[in-house]
Amino acid sequence: MEELIKKIKSKQDLSPEAEAYIYSISKKKTFQKGAELIRQGLKVTKTYFVTNGILRSYCNDKNGKEHTLQFAIKNWWISDYIAIHNNKPATLTVECLKKSSVIEFNTEKINKMYALFPEFEPFQRNTLERHIVSLHQRILNQLQLTAAEKYDLFLEQYPDIEQNIRNYHIASYLGITQESLSRIRVEKAKR
Repeated sequence: MEELIKKIKSKQDLSPEAEAYIYSISKKKTFQKGAELIRQGLKVTKTYFVTNGILRSYCNDKNGKEHTLQFAIKNWWISDYIAIHNNKPATLTVECLKKSSVIEFNTEKINKMYALFPEFEPFQRNTLERHIVSLHQRILNQLQLTAAEKYDLFLEQYPDIEQNIRNYHIASYLGITQESLSRIRVEKAKR
């Protein structure tokens, strides 16, 4: 929890009352590999700040194929923001790819925090803006980059997780088949 408070304080001033409120609405939790924090089709009431481990959000299409939207590593946030914003069932599943520690927040209590402590809004706005930029960049990369370029970018963005996750997670994130991923790796090894 101290890491999150430190992160917030590095961006803005935080009153002791606001800090106490953040502590009061959060819970430190540890989940084992394979644990689902959010399940597609169910109600979403939580958002998570990752303190250790690797999580991913993904959806299953109508044919049962998985599509990975995001990996979340230390100091990243993860949830199903579409479901939260629209008050609809989850469109995504969030699972732990290895044992992970998170800080869990109830989304209703976070929303109350903005009214109680307006000084927290700039931090949240900045976090959301970075998230939107990241998603837009991801969409542009999917449209404009070759599979090999997407893989190189993945390795740059997530330098330490490749050995901790399965090949099909990486392939589904890149929007390619596992066979294509294997070919890319072989070509990369030849260089």
